[in-house]
Amino acid sequence: MAMELDLYFTDVFEVSENDLERYGAFNISLVTDLPLFIDPFLLFNSKKKEYQELHDNIINYLRFLKAKSEAGGVNNALLKAWYYFSEVKQNWLGFCTIRNTGRGLRQEFAEALNRNLVLVFKDFGNERITRGSHLEKLCLIKSGVGRDMISDFTTNLIKDFLLTYTEQFALKHISPTQRKSVAVSKSYFDYDLERWMPKTYVLPFYDGDYVILTPKDILTKDDTWINSTDMISNFEDIPAAVENDVLRAQINNYFLSMIPKKRKPKKDDYVRATWETLKKYPELMDYYIKMKEDNGDQALANSNFKVSDSSRLYVKQFKELVFLLNNHTNFYKVPGTTKEETKQKIEFLKDVIENKGGHRIFYLRGKPALKESDLHILYRLTWHSTSSDVSREVNDGRGPADFKISRSAYNKTLVEFKFASNPRLSRNLARQLDVYKKASDAETGYKVIVYFSKQELNRVKRIIKELKMERDPNVFLIDARKDNKPSASKA
Repeated sequence: MAMELDLYFTDVFEVSENDLERYGAFNISLVTDLPLFIDPFLLFNSKKKEYQELHDNIINYLRFLKAKSEAGGVNNALLKAWYYFSEVKQNWLGFCTIRNTGRGLRQEFAEALNRNLVLVFKDFGNERITRGSHLEKLCLIKSGVGRDMISDFTTNLIKDFLLTYTEQFALKHISPTQRKSVAVSKSYFDYDLERWMPKTYVLPFYDGDYVILTPKDILTKDDTWINSTDMISNFEDIPAAVENDVLRAQINNYFLSMIPKKRKPKKDDYVRATWETLKKYPELMDYYIKMKEDNGDQALANSNFKVSDSSRLYVKQFKELVFLLNNHTNFYKVPGTTKEETKQKIEFLKDVIENKGGHRIFYLRGKPALKESDLHILYRLTWHSTSSDVSREVNDGRGPADFKISRSAYNKTLVEFKFASNPRLSRNLARQLDVYKKASDAETGYKVIVYFSKQELNRVKRIIKELKMERDPNVFLIDARKDNKPSASKA
């Protein structure tokens, strides 16, 4: 079966994977976004002068915004001009749920940043505890600013660098027929005019839009190096870094006073006490940041590990599964309705995973490596050549379904993917898909459950029996175990 598998940047632009690797860029998918993002700490802590300057530029822009906020000169129009940004969808990275189109940075982010530049960054640019200023400090308080917003903001503030980085590769390695001169809005900030300016670049061009490459050594996965979850889980180490013994004793005493005395404390009690202590002594956030600065080399090691694994999983192994589907099944033939098409694609996927070695894509270093969200990325990649509209996590008013496959208003099918280990599997099977079907006016909904051990299989069978779904033709179990599969030479 001959077909082009244009899944990744190197496929679409006919570029050598070795050339892209030597350049240092991540081989992005041009079918679906991948859950990687830029961590500004990797710019701050880099030994590359160019990256350090990028971080300095971010801090300079925040100083500009802070000065304007303190002077009371930010009205709604300027808030939109200086704080609002579109998501940079052309880098095909991030946390958006439908193809590569996310929400961008709008009012919620703008108001939170404008407010906290004054409240949180009182010593911004003149820190006494930390070595430098860090945008991620906004994540350390409950301010409506999350890791995806930090990444989007960072990406927008270094967009000129990313576009120039991409242009240099395109001019050397990409055919003139596959690149285009593009005027990109909000590329850099002119401090004399106090406005964001456009700039023209020669960029890779695909499916009506330009594409941006990102260096691997500024990417990470899961969370930024400086983040609130890590701060809370390691809170007991933070007061110990406070040099003033009187202040340290006051902090510890206040924390203990927040713990209930009349009953056995729960985990939530300790988390609540931590947040209350941080509000009482906000300088503890700076001590936490200093701890992260002092261990900055570990940030690079962690990101290298995560990005390397992501490349192996999302690019190499996911691509191998698509090739198996292409070479061993009729997966890429399109039958009449989305109901038939979706069912057949699930059956083909099941067969390849269970009988043709496809289960191997789920594992890294011998252990299951996927999250349910990774399974969604995988499934979306396998639909890359369909004529159907495949939308991921579509919310029609009653919660998001994993996938909606449609070709018209009357030809819709939903798919829900779950791992057998999901603690809410029983509830999801009993209620979720039927609700989504009604909300989407879908004819059919399929439930696909992937398991990795005999224990997980037994659990699924028990749940299905309890729900009286043993004979439900719309429920599929996929065996992704590795202890009952043929060897690689026989697969």
